Amino acid sequence: MAQKKTRVVVAGGGTAGWLTAFSLVTRLGNVLDITLVESDQIGTVGVGEATIPTMCNFHQLMGINEQEFMAATNATFKLGIQFDNWANDGDSYIHSFGEIGQRSWMAEFHEFWMEAVANGQQDSLEDYCLELKAAKANKFATKIGNRPLNFAYHLDATAYAAYLRNKSEAAGVTRCEGKIQSVDTDPQSGNLTRLTLDTGITIEGDVFIDCTGFRGLLIGEHLGVGYEDWSHWLAADRAIAIQTQSTEAPKPYTIATAHKAGWQWRIPLQSRVGNGIVYSSRYLSDEDALATLKQNLDGEMLTEPRYLKFKTGRREKAWHKNCIAVGLASGFLEPLESTSIHLVTTALIRLMKLFPFSNDHELLAEQYNRETQKEMETIRDFIILHYNLTKRTDSDFWDHYRTMDIPEPLAHRMAIFAQNGYVWPDDVALFRVDSWVQVMMGQGLMPAQHHGASRMLPIDGLKQQLSAFKQSVNNALGQLPAHADFIARYCPAGEQVK
Repeated sequence: MAQKKTRVVVAGGGTAGWLTAFSLVTRLGNVLDITLVESDQIGTVGVGEATIPTMCNFHQLMGINEQEFMAATNATFKLGIQFDNWANDGDSYIHSFGEIGQRSWMAEFHEFWMEAVANGQQDSLEDYCLELKAAKANKFATKIGNRPLNFAYHLDATAYAAYLRNKSEAAGVTRCEGKIQSVDTDPQSGNLTRLTLDTGITIEGDVFIDCTGFRGLLIGEHLGVGYEDWSHWLAADRAIAIQTQSTEAPKPYTIATAHKAGWQWRIPLQSRVGNGIVYSSRYLSDEDALATLKQNLDGEMLTEPRYLKFKTGRREKAWHKNCIAVGLASGFLEPLESTSIHLVTTALIRLMKLFPFSNDHELLAEQYNRETQKEMETIRDFIILHYNLTKRTDSDFWDHYRTMDIPEPLAHRMAIFAQNGYVWPDDVALFRVDSWVQVMMGQGLMPAQHHGASRMLPIDGLKQQLSAFKQSVNNALGQLPAHADFIARYCPAGEQVK
């Protein structure tokens, strides 16, 4: 006899819902029966249009064709994020996805560079990173010879959800249209058992995945799992999004521009630009936020302003009983480092590894929640880093961030870097050494000392090695085509992959 399939019910669509459905049917479709419930009457956030390189790896794991996906979602490539006005008004730096220089087991590259600079070398740390220089030159290719570039994507989130829906339904996922009217639980176990829609349809399941967004209909409203509020560290609680016409060829990076009471994003797609402002209602009104955003737009507006309200934080448990929250239902961190879709994909990898194929899943849920909490806190601290390193004194907003108490692990990391130049990857292997270095140095936190290994070579020999590496970066840069030209050949929007 064939073994009965585990019934999975995904509540909610959008990027989180359809990415969940597609991932599960792609990798566990033989043992799962998957139903997704969504209503055309309920909108999705749909503004998570910038990603990080982990998405490339996830797509490869799920068998997604890069050219097909990019053509379907109006996508461009992304080599990093340019941060304008964060340390001081007028400052600018790029947090790139590339590796800087050459690794050493005893000391990091930035420490060798600091030794050379202390001895008269006149260049920038960014001269040793191909991805960063390619971003500034508006150049791109997926690889040069056998050397792949580290990149991510800018994409149309609504088109991405539609793309995933088509692939999911073709693979066997059942979609049910309707709003969830009631939720039933087992009186003894407390597990969810059935959803009833406003159409009268009832859907029974063994595992329920909550992708209902900020509302958290299953995990929060019905199961009563609380929410840990982080707004004392991250004050922003509002965003406004607007799409505009393109006025130039798309750049291969996101721009995050700090303003007096928030920051503005600019995400270039093939045929339009995604814009938005993130701000705190404590320091800026909706009207003033919209005026600030409009003053800094390039190109004609294609959409009316879309207002979003949120509370930064995390669900106290992302997995409770037989319900797992994915996406915004599990928590929210502002998109400063483009981690929204990343958090969905890592949640799905974690879920597939720990999937509850039996009722004995308490230990699995505990491990899932531990890993989720650590990941959320790590990203939270990296975002706080950008704010806390500011030297701006032009508003109460920046005064708050510059002077506030920060989480102890972040304070320790900043202090040891400032004193000794030592930096290490985070606990969840998301932000590498180079990421921490680029943000800390980019915003003016320069170490007072650096590792003595940088003095093991005669200074002339060190300078020669650095010059040779810098030249190799420039040689590689010269081989790259323009970003727009590469897209036109590789993945033009609307084209079918042949």
